[in-house]
Amino acid sequence: MPKELEVFLLGELRVVADGQELPLPASRKARALLAFLIATERPHRRERLCELFWDLPDDPKAALRWALSKLRRVVDTPDAMRIVADRERVQFDPFNTRIDIRDIHSRLKGHTGFLSLGELESMARDLGRQLLDGLENAGDQVFESWLTAERADTERAHAEVLKQLATHPDIDAISTRKWMSLWKTVDPDAAEAWQAEFPGGRARTKAVSPEGAYSVEIRSDTSPPEKRPSKADRVVLARAEALRSQKIGFCEVQDGTKIAYATIGSGPPLLKAANWLNHLEFDWHSPIWGKSFATAARGRTFVRYDERGCGLSDWDVKDLSFDAFVEDLEAVADKLGLERFPLLGISQGCAVSIEYAVRHPERVSALILISGYAAGWRHLATPEEQARREAVLTLTELGWGTDNPAYRHIFSQTFLPDASAEDLEWFDEFQRQTTSPKNAARFQEAFGQIDVRHRLADVRAPTIVLHARHDQRIPLELGKALADGIPDARFVELDSRNHILVDYEPALKVCLETVADFLAEKGV
Repeated sequence: MPKELEVFLLGELRVVADGQELPLPASRKARALLAFLIATERPHRRERLCELFWDLPDDPKAALRWALSKLRRVVDTPDAMRIVADRERVQFDPFNTRIDIRDIHSRLKGHTGFLSLGELESMARDLGRQLLDGLENAGDQVFESWLTAERADTERAHAEVLKQLATHPDIDAISTRKWMSLWKTVDPDAAEAWQAEFPGGRARTKAVSPEGAYSVEIRSDTSPPEKRPSKADRVVLARAEALRSQKIGFCEVQDGTKIAYATIGSGPPLLKAANWLNHLEFDWHSPIWGKSFATAARGRTFVRYDERGCGLSDWDVKDLSFDAFVEDLEAVADKLGLERFPLLGISQGCAVSIEYAVRHPERVSALILISGYAAGWRHLATPEEQARREAVLTLTELGWGTDNPAYRHIFSQTFLPDASAEDLEWFDEFQRQTTSPKNAARFQEAFGQIDVRHRLADVRAPTIVLHARHDQRIPLELGKALADGIPDARFVELDSRNHILVDYEPALKVCLETVADFLAEKGV
């Protein structure tokens, strides 16, 4: 039997085997990497981990290899290789490993009624420690947001444990006052509301159901004004919470390509086709996608995926073509067992969605097409425009991965001509993180070859087409041509110059409300 490990994430990170604490690397980044892999319990792309913990001009790939070699000495044994890595991904295999915070969450969610006093008191002691204490600022902003959300989740668990202790049917009066006082320090509103409803402790005989285990809400507005988080901080925390709560999985297409997909929310499904460019984790911090994705997840199970060649999906792929893009969409829908659903396409994702809807009319209940086109630049552009596009392809492959954002700025300015300088800078960097220089050029060529004009008349799903009036990337007439070619499609013109709508412009609000009304009207 492989040696059992105990991992303690509450307090300072510790790893124990056979009662002996194992020495961890002195590097905070290496320890933070180990903690992140253990806590998330899923594979991560090597590029993603490099971005999280190491900055240029250092050599992030070499730093990651060094850190993994150090961590293997801690957690790997000849009969249990827990650091699992290939050319693209790294993950921690928790085989025969106890993880303190995971065990606590599991007990709270899976137990009906009150836990024993002894177990609750032990949990309260453990949860009183700061999660991953000392690892603040060990990574970039995305890591910090993730850590903030994980600590908020731990605080909710702490509040639930204190609530069970304060209201436990077997506890004495003196201990009740102690635990009630501690509960008030963590969640004063919930504790005081409970006391007001049950001044004599009448509820102590009531069982706590698993559904109520995490019902306690931590309300930051009960703190003094000077300690309340700013609006910007609340936005960061909300997006970090969304990042933490989404569920990421992988499916395999027939050619062996692994596609990463994510689900968030609950209710009837809404599937979004991939577009240029996505990253299931980075998207949540985006001034472009964050608000619209959060809105899409209200009352629904919102499903997204990273296209082959970018994000968390496989980058090293032979086939980067339109047919392959459609097969990626088919693989995700099949993997999740989606029988019938509305399909959202944006930019080139519109053509992919149209092709899927024609191939699988029984599965698509509605089509939502935003900023799309039926035929790419290879089919419609003038000779002068084609020459310009060819030049951009060469510039992309040569300069995409460099520190100079000028190459990526070519796209940013046509995608987001009215965005702020800060948002353009974000989009420049986002593109660099999302795919390789070679793939960025291959994507442009593949998008130029798209042509679904012959498929438009075969669409049977109710369709709405939305397009910005002054879109600098895809002209308005191409959006109108989509609507004209699809039977009974509705066309909505948006007052914007941006190809991708940003979260502070009025056009996005109009777009989201129009789509919501359309889906409600169609009953899907």
